[in-house]
Amino acid sequence: MFPHFNLNEYIMQHVSNSHEWHLPFWGPLPLPGILTLHALMMFIAATIVLLLFLVIYRKEDRVPTGMTNCLEMFVVFIRDEIAVPNMGEKDGLSFTPMLCTTFFFILMMNLLGLIPLFATATGDVNVTGPMAFLIFILLTLGTLARNGLKGLWHALIPSTLPKILIPFFLITEIFSLMVRSGALMIRLFANMMAGHMVILSFLGLFVLFGWVACPAILMAVFIYCLELFVAFLQAYIFVLLSAVFIGQMYHPEH
Repeated sequence: MFPHFNLNEYIMQHVSNSHEWHLPFWGPLPLPGILTLHALMMFIAATIVLLLFLVIYRKEDRVPTGMTNCLEMFVVFIRDEIAVPNMGEKDGLSFTPMLCTTFFFILMMNLLGLIPLFATATGDVNVTGPMAFLIFILLTLGTLARNGLKGLWHALIPSTLPKILIPFFLITEIFSLMVRSGALMIRLFANMMAGHMVILSFLGLFVLFGWVACPAILMAVFIYCLELFVAFLQAYIFVLLSAVFIGQMYHPEH
């Protein structure tokens, strides 16, 4: 149908980072300076989150309605179902703003990737990596600042552990901290990139073969609807696991 359309090139341009914004059938649009495509998507996502809570959200309403009610529903859910149960009431309330910010930021980047003219920043390991590294810092330096060196030691090594096993467990627990952060990075990156590549592949079949490949459009629509669910799910999982990991380190006695 479009003999000069390079499907493989378009898919890789959509999921990879560059200094150009590749628009379908329009050609590349250069980005100024050091700005990259995924950095632009992150900036747009952060701007949307700020607009939602600083402009659209109406804190003065005694009975929240519309978008304010929707935003409060997510905030209350994160506070009551994720933060407090996994981190305790005091730490849960303290970390709720951070967890909410992380959730909405990831969610907006996920949803932007479902708009054809935009790209998926969370499909880039260079985006999910620093976010996971922030959780690693909270797990290690946060525990050290909160409970001291002794508290960090007890968070890694059980007090009843025989001394002969301490070196083995210490190495295992340090490796476990790295694995936890790596799992956050890979899970978000892999799920978002894979879904978009499947959608683009199905649409590419229609572009290459024309009306013969019409069933591929139906499959693309189905995967697209699934990706809407995955966009919320992956933001939820990232925040949930972050709260669980931080709670385990800050409260090893539990």
